[in-house]
Amino acid sequence: MTDKYDVLKLENQLCFPLYACAREVVKRYRPFLDEIDLTYTQYVTMMVMWEHRSINSKEMGELLHLDSGTLTPVLKALEKKGLVTRARGLDRRNLDVTLTEAGEALKERAVEVPAKVGGCLEIDMEDAVVLSGILNKMLKTF
Repeated sequence: MTDKYDVLKLENQLCFPLYACAREVVKRYRPFLDEIDLTYTQYVTMMVMWEHRSINSKEMGELLHLDSGTLTPVLKALEKKGLVTRARGLDRRNLDVTLTEAGEALKERAVEVPAKVGGCLEIDMEDAVVLSGILNKMLKTF
């Protein structure tokens, strides 16, 4: 017979290893992102910019699963660094964010980051692909 409080054991939680692994993976990014003067949140925001070149802030927030209260300071910081520009578009409620030449140039330095981080993680490619698929499937439900 199992104890009804087993559900409260840390080892029986899905949320805890997800949370702890996410923190550890982001920590592995830090030295490589320091080299290109980006935080992790700025880095994933720039990944969206490199893919889209121009996007409104609402769409970006949806892609990154970030609310405007989190995304706005990130975009302000990236604009201050000269990597993006922000301007009110036709829909005055949203900002249009556009990649600058400096932002595009940073892509050349950032392209090595995934491989560098991959070298710090003790997971083989097959497991990484499976894990990524599971996590992306979960994200689609939120």
